[in-house]
Amino acid sequence: MQKIIELLSQGKSPCHVTEWTGKQLEGAGYEELKIQESWQLAAGGKYYVRPYSGMVVAFSVPEQMNRKTALRLMFAHTDFPCFKIKPNPEVKTKDYWQLNVEPYGGMLKNTWFDRPLGIYGKVVLESENPFVPKVNLFGSEEPVAVIPSLAPHLNREAGGKQEYDMQRELLPLLGMEKEQEKEDFFFVYIKKKLGVEASEILSYDLFLTNMDEPELIGWDKTLLSSPRIDNLASVAAIVEAMCEKTAGESLAVAGLFDNEEIGSRSKQGADSSLMRDIIRKIGAAFGMTETEVNDMLRGGFLLSVDGAHAVHPNYTNKSDITNDVILGKGITVKTSASQRYLSDSEATAVVMQLCKKADIPYQVQVNRSGMPGGQTLGPIAVSYLPMQGADIGLPMLAMHSARELADIRDYHALASFLKIFSA
Repeated sequence: MQKIIELLSQGKSPCHVTEWTGKQLEGAGYEELKIQESWQLAAGGKYYVRPYSGMVVAFSVPEQMNRKTALRLMFAHTDFPCFKIKPNPEVKTKDYWQLNVEPYGGMLKNTWFDRPLGIYGKVVLESENPFVPKVNLFGSEEPVAVIPSLAPHLNREAGGKQEYDMQRELLPLLGMEKEQEKEDFFFVYIKKKLGVEASEILSYDLFLTNMDEPELIGWDKTLLSSPRIDNLASVAAIVEAMCEKTAGESLAVAGLFDNEEIGSRSKQGADSSLMRDIIRKIGAAFGMTETEVNDMLRGGFLLSVDGAHAVHPNYTNKSDITNDVILGKGITVKTSASQRYLSDSEATAVVMQLCKKADIPYQVQVNRSGMPGGQTLGPIAVSYLPMQGADIGLPMLAMHSARELADIRDYHALASFLKIFSA
């Protein structure tokens, strides 16, 4: 349980998630590689590469590599709904200092009011080589902003199905005007935190994220209430499985991508050819031809690991009428006639048999007819990695809320399943 609690607390931006992941992997004996260098790989070796700040790929090599090697892929994403700070973000309203932000991903807007918000991400500084700017991780380490809600006395629609003007009603408040503060107060703050000159700061990817800590609640303390369960619970389970992986007979590959919440269409997202390039590069390091790598791919199995919708006790009419997914009842296999999820009957059978063999509880999710639900990175990935695969995940409530809900027993079931799958 330590890994998931630690990541939910520390993973406040995608680059902080991959930074944490790298430290976990190195502690388990993984060697870091550079994407643009030639790779000298050893049978039985363990490696990882961080091509971009929000993406990391780890792989454990078996004792023998050939076209019949069992390829086991586990994919998840490092991003989550939050607010992204715009360029030139300073806003002064009366005597209030605010930040200009935009939504990142499909958030439940009303859940973000009155939360303690911190600033996390990366700041890009001047460097000697313009094509290689200096990148610094940034974290406020404490709440610095809040989006105050409007009292119901002033808003008769409060508590109803209200739409919010993102540009006007969800601007965070940093504090009140002080005499020594200047119009560029945000850059002054960044400068002080990093210990650099303001002129060195060129750009940034900074996010406002919920600073609430994860907690186990409920009368038996099995309910996990936390920000960022979607999808950092999947990341933690995959990292846990990779850290315990021994050489074995399979090539186990973990792909943790950025930008899933906004469509995956980026260089570090799942809708990129980079993962296929990495697998080809692994094969080439062992003298495999392109045809042999393709044969290995087609015989492989891919797991897209993401959050799943549990039945909501107050909205049971939003779920399928014969397929219940309940918190605490095990991992979820997600299926869809429209292939919004990756699983077909054969892939579902594979997951079921592995679960039965290890006595891991599982359940099957299908969306209520007429409610398509979201799409995962699974169908995107198999468009360029054609192989069998399944969408699985942790059942959840309050998905995309500032604070989500799951069951810690399901996390343990997920981590156990991934360890068996990747063995």
